[in-house]
Amino acid sequence: MEEYNNVLYRIEDNIAFITLNRPKALNALNTETLRELDEAVSAAGKDENVKAIVITGEGRAFVAWADISQMRDLTVQEGRDMTILGQEVFTRIENLDKPVIAAVNGFALGGGCELAMACDIRVASDKAKFGQPEVNLGIIPGYGGTQRLPRLVGKGAAKYLIFTGEMISAEEAYRIGLADKVVPAEELMDSVVSMAKTIMSKAPISIKMAKHAINNGLNVDLKSGIAYEAEAYTTTFSTEDRIEGMSAFLEKRQAEFKNK
Repeated sequence: MEEYNNVLYRIEDNIAFITLNRPKALNALNTETLRELDEAVSAAGKDENVKAIVITGEGRAFVAWADISQMRDLTVQEGRDMTILGQEVFTRIENLDKPVIAAVNGFALGGGCELAMACDIRVASDKAKFGQPEVNLGIIPGYGGTQRLPRLVGKGAAKYLIFTGEMISAEEAYRIGLADKVVPAEELMDSVVSMAKTIMSKAPISIKMAKHAINNGLNVDLKSGIAYEAEAYTTTFSTEDRIEGMSAFLEKRQAEFKNK
């Protein structure tokens, strides 16, 4: 088990749980925390025993914001460097071959909202709050928020949230497409683990190829996206798991996928 100062990392039932662990600071993202998050995500990505990843926060926040106490005293170049670091870490999360679920247990504001958006699926506690309040600080979202938010909720809703800095409820986040599921707070982790296990029961290569097709297709025109899909589909068709999955269906039994 990896040991970090600001991140808790454990593996259970082939799921890597990565918990931001600065509860007194509402899990604010400073440089050290970003680097530890990157290390934990990379470790989970490389571990063949890990089939899915869950990211959450300790205490009453998922991640409330970036660490303003650190950011206030940064030079312009240091501010740029921190933004680039955050973008690189979140892009790495987005592009992992494995499914990543955000268990949004509380405040997901600023960098926290951006972290949640970098995950594949966002499951929110009914007590969670979302927002991009950076304009209140004289800055803008810098960890991908101006790009991922409109892709999730549309240009108008993204501009509304970013321009006003308004904090919204989990229910409103679900309504506009920022959260994918809302559950009672006491059921959050059970719901996320159940979802992760459902995904893990499917063909791993299929999940990976579907994720790549979706992510890459959103960045190109429809014709190019469909062409990419054909290549990803062909990859899955060449696997042993495809034969197993189709055979299990015809034989009315549970498939036993081997990631081959």
